[in-house]
Amino acid sequence: MPRITPLHGLHVALGARMVDFGGWDMPVHYGSQIEEHHAVRRNAGVFDVSHMCVIDLHGAGARAFLERLIANDVGKLRVAGKALYSCMLNEAGGVLDDLIVYFMHEQWFRVVVNAGTRDQDLAWMRAQAAGFGVTITERADLAMIAVQGPQARAIVADLLLPSAQRAACLAQEAFFGRECPMPDGSVWFVARTGYTGEDGFEIVLPAAAAEPAWRALNAAGVASCGLGARDTLRLEAGMNLYGNDMDEQHHPLECGLAWTVAFAPPDREFIGRPALESIRARGDSKRFVGLLLEDRGVLRGHQRVLVPAMGDAPAGEGETTSGTFSPTLERSIAFARVPRNVGERVQVDIRGKLLAARVVKLPFVRHGRILISTSQE
Repeated sequence: MPRITPLHGLHVALGARMVDFGGWDMPVHYGSQIEEHHAVRRNAGVFDVSHMCVIDLHGAGARAFLERLIANDVGKLRVAGKALYSCMLNEAGGVLDDLIVYFMHEQWFRVVVNAGTRDQDLAWMRAQAAGFGVTITERADLAMIAVQGPQARAIVADLLLPSAQRAACLAQEAFFGRECPMPDGSVWFVARTGYTGEDGFEIVLPAAAAEPAWRALNAAGVASCGLGARDTLRLEAGMNLYGNDMDEQHHPLECGLAWTVAFAPPDREFIGRPALESIRARGDSKRFVGLLLEDRGVLRGHQRVLVPAMGDAPAGEGETTSGTFSPTLERSIAFARVPRNVGERVQVDIRGKLLAARVVKLPFVRHGRILISTSQE
């Protein structure tokens, strides 16, 4: 039986189409995936992300543990509420998962990992924690919703937070995580993070509070959104999906995630570092790029990409990792892992036909703005 979130009954009541996602029964849409996508780009939408796993790390050794556990450097986290995106690697440098770490105080870090890998992640973290004096707690008592879009911040601050918190949430200065005491005595964790390329919040709150919060957001004009819109939004925004664009067989340097690996300071011995240093020294990692289809068709994951010869470099092949029709661009887009000598043009094998595609720099869209040229030259 698939797992369900505290909002499952509400999704069914709202008429959502439910699908299995990483072992969870989740809403893919509530009627129109494209309308939900546009709602987030133009106004605001709310997503159930309670299938994600919230993990609290407590103890004097929490920082030292994370310095060893993840590829990015938690030394960057010195101000309460700041967040860090990173990958958790195996010894070969393969990506076990991508995650976000929030610094609460020196003996408390909050980590959010993916739904499909939560059990493996917890087992890995507990195995690696031996000797660090860290308590690892899965917060199954909590729900998590994401409110995203250009109007999300104002709506959340007005509807969900007491007056003492509104000014902070509406402040132009960005924060990444803050505990917000509520009138009923509960404490919500409000984080200025997301997976859509738009402004907004991810809110961790008591499970019983999730449905009233969702209904209040709906009443304020925030659209209920499912996994379908979440996928097209994140793809437009150039954000990887674990299991598609990265996994244990691929390292972050070939997944467009080199920026999440901190090789400084040189004496920080994180898991996978020796393997990544060897890979970096060889300089032969594939490139991770965006593709814009120039012929008629639909890009999907695991399609063959043909790269023409460039100068002395021979022709080669790559593969799309994620692909979709972009509602904002009204074109088909994809991520691809390709040889380093790739030029501006490639061909993609779609059902036996070689279709032309242009190589572009990610992201395609961010904060409602199209960042690439869509003209066909």
